[in-house]
Amino acid sequence: MTRRAFRGEILSVAHDPRDHPHAVRHEADGLLVVEDGIVVARGAYAELAGAHADVPTERLDGILVPGFIDAHVHYPQMDRIASHGAQLLDWLDRHIFPAEKAFADRAHADAVAAAFLGELLRNGTTSALVFATVHEHSVDALFEAALARRMRIVSGKVLMDLGPEGLADTPDSARAESEALIRRWRGRGRLGYAVTPRFALTSSDTQLHAAGALLTEHPEVLLHTHLAENVHECAAVAARFPEARDYLDAYDRFGLVGARSVFAHGVHLPDRACARLAESGAGIAVCPSSNLFLGSGFFDFGQADAHGLRLGLGSDVGAGTSFSMLRTAGHAYEAALSREAALDPFRALYLATAGSAALLHIDDRVGALEPGQEADFVQLDPAATPLLARRTAGATLAERLFALQILGDDRAIRRTYILGECAWERGTRA
Repeated sequence: MTRRAFRGEILSVAHDPRDHPHAVRHEADGLLVVEDGIVVARGAYAELAGAHADVPTERLDGILVPGFIDAHVHYPQMDRIASHGAQLLDWLDRHIFPAEKAFADRAHADAVAAAFLGELLRNGTTSALVFATVHEHSVDALFEAALARRMRIVSGKVLMDLGPEGLADTPDSARAESEALIRRWRGRGRLGYAVTPRFALTSSDTQLHAAGALLTEHPEVLLHTHLAENVHECAAVAARFPEARDYLDAYDRFGLVGARSVFAHGVHLPDRACARLAESGAGIAVCPSSNLFLGSGFFDFGQADAHGLRLGLGSDVGAGTSFSMLRTAGHAYEAALSREAALDPFRALYLATAGSAALLHIDDRVGALEPGQEADFVQLDPAATPLLARRTAGATLAERLFALQILGDDRAIRRTYILGECAWERGTRA
């Protein structure tokens, strides 16, 4: 057994502070004790130091928070980040589908997967729910790279038998390849699987039925797809599924709406769909940077909260414009304020950590730095830039956290720790 400790200011938000008034846990001078990658003790240094006097202790300045958890991101799209001039459907055709066709080459997939995970670590993200491509080996490439880095990654082969030439599978191949991937990767490292129809327009009814069957036969996997992102997309889905009551109902008819379903976006949802999401236990990965960049709209936090929806945060790179979950939380604040709701900085931290963990059903393992959880955490630097240093000098905890949310990015990440070991440090290559 290897035991080590970290002393510093420690902050986490294990539950939504809207519903739990004592959700914020903060030790101004805290001690985090880690044994074989698991948190075994956490509390005030003055209270724990005596019991752990023989444990090697590293002093870390700044603020220690749980590793960020990206609830929706596309690794094959990272090289098309900042692609100009189109909303969702045109953007896919013009920029994304051509990029994803390159993943027919396994060597290309390996190279992008390595670069992608490096970017996550550089931005303090230690766990993520990740879109791959239609190619089976795109998942193998990502999982192999994540296994080597000991990261907690959930992903799956994209299903899209109505996709463009070079990116279309079949209902039979989609099912067979998904089942093979589940068998091949089940129980390995910190990996999880998600059945991943791209969105309703790219799968036939037969394939959507097959996706529902996969979920039934493998109850441990997630469902990961897109929902109500863009008004033109919503209109196309309504035309494709005229019998469906709304976009969510188009999925529900195939058994794709359940407690382990993660839907990205949800910008344009009627109240009926929100009520059904809440009833089912499904949740939304809110992607404010992407929604702004593609002109899709602003997520309605007020509507979601009125229905009690489960929420997390996603960068949605490459439509999202930053891997930083700090910047993503900043955009979430702006999206909420555009609808006259002020997103509290502690709630923003919850959404980027424990909230996303709950959405991905990994909150028993990560997201709050509680004893028994895996020791994934980030050392934040509130003085990472001259402006941040000026804004946070003498500020309250809430003010410092909000300044990091609005002004912070990858520069505010001093170190990223995976299972208690430093996996990335500022000044080194990712």
